[in-house]
Amino acid sequence: MRVMVIVKATPDSEAGVLPSEELLTEMGKFNEQLVKAGVLLAAEGLQSSARGVRVRFGGGKSTVIDGPFTETKELIAGFWLWQVRSLEEAVEWIRRSPFARSNEEIEIRRVFEAEDFGDALTPELRAQQQSRAERISRN
Repeated sequence: MRVMVIVKATPDSEAGVLPSEELLTEMGKFNEQLVKAGVLLAAEGLQSSARGVRVRFGGGKSTVIDGPFTETKELIAGFWLWQVRSLEEAVEWIRRSPFARSNEEIEIRRVFEAEDFGDALTPELRAQQQSRAERISRN
């Protein structure tokens, strides 16, 4: 199963405060453990919401809203994409992370897989999805 591990924003991350060299070193070591275990598929940090936009849709129109955005607790500062056997395994991995010594909140959510969509994902749609995945993996 694939899971997205979501690192919630903090007042510091939203203020643009960058992690220390020590934290970057620890996170690098943790990410290397994930790579060696075959768990890590992707990992990225995000710029603060002040450097982002939201696009709101409604009534057949779209509106662009410039950041920063309020409600830091609802914002994302970064993420991992992991391949694990269970949510329990993902929890065990995140407990080994450098975040274990901080006041961070981490959210872990399953990623939809093709089989989750049942008959709505027709053979034609499955073939399109597979073709896209193959083209993406070549990039």
